[in-house]
Formats: sequence, C-alpha cells, structure tokens
Amino acid sequence: MPENALSASFRCAEGCDFRADLAEVVYTCPRCGGLLEVDHDLAALRRRSGDEWKALFDGRFRLGAWPHGSGVWGKKEWVYPQLPVEHVVSMYEGGSPLLRVPRYASDLGLEDVWVKECGVTHTGSFKDLGMTVLVSAVNGMRAAGAKVRAVACASTGDTSAALSAYCAAAGIPSVVLLPRGKISTAQLLQPIANGALVLELETDFDGCMAVVRQLSETKDIYLANSMNSLRIEGQKTASVEIAQQLGWKAPDWIVIPGGNLGNASAVGKGFLLMKALGVIERLPRLVVAQAENANPLWRVTAGAGVKASAAVEVKPIAAQKTLASAIQIGAPVSAKRALRSLEALDGVVEQASEQELADAAARADRAGLFTCPHTGVALAALEKLAARGAIRRGERVVVISTAHGLKFSDFKVAYHEGKLPGISSRLRNPGVRLPATLGAVQDAIAARFGRG
Repeated sequence: MPENALSASFRCAEGCDFRADLAEVVYTCPRCGGLLEVDHDLAALRRRSGDEWKALFDGRFRLGAWPHGSGVWGKKEWVYPQLPVEHVVSMYEGGSPLLRVPRYASDLGLEDVWVKECGVTHTGSFKDLGMTVLVSAVNGMRAAGAKVRAVACASTGDTSAALSAYCAAAGIPSVVLLPRGKISTAQLLQPIANGALVLELETDFDGCMAVVRQLSETKDIYLANSMNSLRIEGQKTASVEIAQQLGWKAPDWIVIPGGNLGNASAVGKGFLLMKALGVIERLPRLVVAQAENANPLWRVTAGAGVKASAAVEVKPIAAQKTLASAIQIGAPVSAKRALRSLEALDGVVEQASEQELADAAARADRAGLFTCPHTGVALAALEKLAARGAIRRGERVVVISTAHGLKFSDFKVAYHEGKLPGISSRLRNPGVRLPATLGAVQDAIAARFGRG
C-alpha cells in the first residue's frame, strides 16, 4: 500500500465536527476551544492485516533506508502519511533500548520489570519522538510557502533541547521560554548550543506556557508544546516500539511520569491504535505517576477516591518545587487527553514524595540503571503499587524512562553527598578519599566487602 493512499487530519477531540489539514496552523477547535487530535483513516489502514503491519515495521526497524530506519518514521503511515519524505527532519530518533531489570524487580517482590530508555536518543529525552514530527511538518509548511518565522515553546528543559536541535538541523529559527533557575545546567545549555533564542523568564513553567500561547496567536510563530497534537503522533510510537520489542505483545502495565500529560495520552493512543488494527490482542493498564509537589491529576482521581475518567475535571494548582523539575507543572494542557487514555486503559494515578522519588532513582541505579528524577517518580509509583499488591508478581511491567540521567548529574551528586535539602540519602554511596598506598586501598576494600 503506497503512503500516498493514506491520510490523516486534525479533528476536534471534544466531538465537534471541526476538521483541518495537518499543514494548517491551528491548535484548538475554533468552535468549542477544545484541543485537536490527529485522526487517521482506520478503514484505509485496515487494508493491511495486523501481521502485515508487523512485518513491515520489523523490516524497517533500525535498518530501513532513510528516513524509515527511524523509530518514528519507520511507522510513517501511522504518524503523518501524506508528508513528503524530502521534508522529514530526522535524527534517527527512537529505537531506544528496552531493558529487563531483574535485580530491581526482585527488590520489589516482582519478577518481570522492564525499563524503556527513551532518554537514549539524540537530545537525551523522549521529546525527540514528537519534535521530529512537528519540525518536519513546519519544514513542509515553509516549503509550501507558509510564512512561519520561528517555532516556539515553553519548556522545563527537554522540550527546548529537542526543538532547538531539530530546528537547527532544518535551518528553522527557534525560540524557547524557560523558567529562570528552575532547570538543570545541561538542559539550559542544549538550546543555547543549538542556536535557539533562549528567554529565561522570572516565572514557572505555567507562566512560560501562558506567554508562549499568547505569542503563538499569530500564525508566523508556530507553537511546539504538546497541546499541538502533531507531537503526540511521534510520541505514541514509543508504545509501538515497546510492543514490537516484546514480540508484538502488550505488557500488563505501563508506568510513566506525568507533567503536562501529553506523553501519557500518547502512550494510550499508541496502544489503542495497535489494538484497533489487530497488531496486539489486548491493552495494558496505564499508571500515570506525578510528583507530590505537582499533582493536579492525582488530587482529583486517586487523592479524591475517584476513578480516572474523561468526566473528571482537573483544576490547576500552584506547583511547588520538585526534584523532578520537568514535571513541575500545575496546569497540564493535555489533562483531558490523558484522562481519556487512563479510562480506555483502565488506568490509575499515583504520586511520589521527594524522598520516595530520590530513593527509587538510587535503588534502580544500584541495579545498573542511571535514572533521571522524573523516572524516579515513575519507579516510586511502581514500588508503592507493588507494595500494596495492586501490581502482582508475575505481571509484566514496563516503566518509561523519559530522559537520560546524565542531564541531571547535579541531582545525582547531591544525593550521594547527602546535600539534597529535606532528603535523607538512605542509599548514598560517596567516594572515599585515601592516601595513595596499597594498605589504605586494601583497608577500604575490607571495610566494604570483608577480608579475603
């Protein structure tokens, strides 16, 4: 089936009959104000059987001719089928490792836990999966004559890194709005190095988001945050990869940290599409994990004793400082989308305190990982659900790690030096300073492991 036989378009996610071409500069429904979603022609997609889709994707995965070797563009028919390949801007994103972590699982009384390392990609976070689609779309718009001067985002770090890198590759100007003093040095340096206009605002992420939404009211500044549903199309391919790496089977549980909640909705969308096309037989259950200091979704679901569903209203809160800075968001723009995914995947919402997320990250590192604090939130949620028996031994769990731990080395250093404010570093492992003598080294080894 040729790609040009398939198409996708924007439609109102709230049920209005509004539709728009994917090349239009539009983010919300002009009739009801609801967010849009990318709608695929399922009837056309069903002309291939589930087995045929699996064979096609397996034949491309990390092997196919450019751009189909990309983990995202290898699923182009499910992402942006009508975009000409010459407009694709790809850094060979996706294809990240799915690691089984038996030592960590055993510590929790589980036996089948996996970590999807989405941070092992071009800019070190899952944001690359969505940004390749969005920037490719803008590249196509500009080639067709659209007057898009720049692409802009509000960010707590990772979105700005992905946007600036992909825009630099395409020769498209980028503008990033960051909350001053609230992101890691590595995250700040990435957009600076890639030539973005970096604006550090005296506010938090929600304040940056309010400004960038106003900025993008004119069509010459294109909005790159996850309220733009083109991002979701790329991010949903993480779900497809997970199933593919598990032999085209869904796990029992997917656990993901949630901030602006676009990725939580993308996970659900990916699994629902696979189920609809006969690629997988059943759906996993979804866990969205939030930091206790930035937990608007948890407050109106688990915190209120309410099952997550599309009928729940998420009220904005003032997010407090958290070590998981990328999800320090009190007014998530994709809350409704995430709730739909939670409802469809029989999901739950859990939260993690600062102590819990720091210890969970350290515990996973002791089992060979190197986790960012946001993944620590997801791991802490898994630990709590396992402890109370919601997740049972024998069930297969995949935790999505959203960014590379090296982007948060200050967090790691402070934990092991016992310098994180308010945190008891129970698993700290500081370096030991010694004189340069054999005896001193032998004594240190004996102190840790005993005499031989």
